[in-house]
Amino acid sequence: MHIYEPKKFSLPSLDGISDESVKQHIGLYEGYVKNFNAISKQIAELAMSDSEKYAHAISELVRRRSFEFGGMRLHEHYFTQFEGTSNPLSVNGPLAKALEETYKPLDVEKVMKMIGSMRGPGWAILYYDPEAKELLTGFTGEQHQGHFVTLPIILALDVWEHAFILDYGAAGKGKYIDAFFKNLNWDVMEKRFADVK
Repeated sequence: MHIYEPKKFSLPSLDGISDESVKQHIGLYEGYVKNFNAISKQIAELAMSDSEKYAHAISELVRRRSFEFGGMRLHEHYFTQFEGTSNPLSVNGPLAKALEETYKPLDVEKVMKMIGSMRGPGWAILYYDPEAKELLTGFTGEQHQGHFVTLPIILALDVWEHAFILDYGAAGKGKYIDAFFKNLNWDVMEKRFADVK
């Protein structure tokens, strides 16, 4: 069985998102990795012990495991977006052109802010559909549900309270989203897009 290790992120101090908030958020991410490993181990142990006797327990663990995996992978997308320094989107690059085609006259930042500002926790996500050759925005209330299945993620915005409550309080989601976009290194998203286009 593969043991997943938490990834290390090389993050600068962010403007509007405190170092302590980032530290706590990374700790939460590491918890997803730890829990995914623990659940995987427990499923294997129960299955090897008596799969019929523990069928109900195994089925619940299998369902829970996708929640932990989704949390792990989405946070890896999230933190990577801040590595390096904040850089704007290349105005004449392929991603900018695709965004212009999809979201004109709105820009993707406004669309993502609108989605991220909806009531309730979750993730606002920008995907790319290689088959339709178009960008799609979506929202998942929990990281294992509501995804566009198989589509690669270009941009992941965490809007669970843990991402902003330390810096902005319970009502500070909008200020946090502004800070999120201010700190993005769009080179990361441009590379993701180039890799799947």
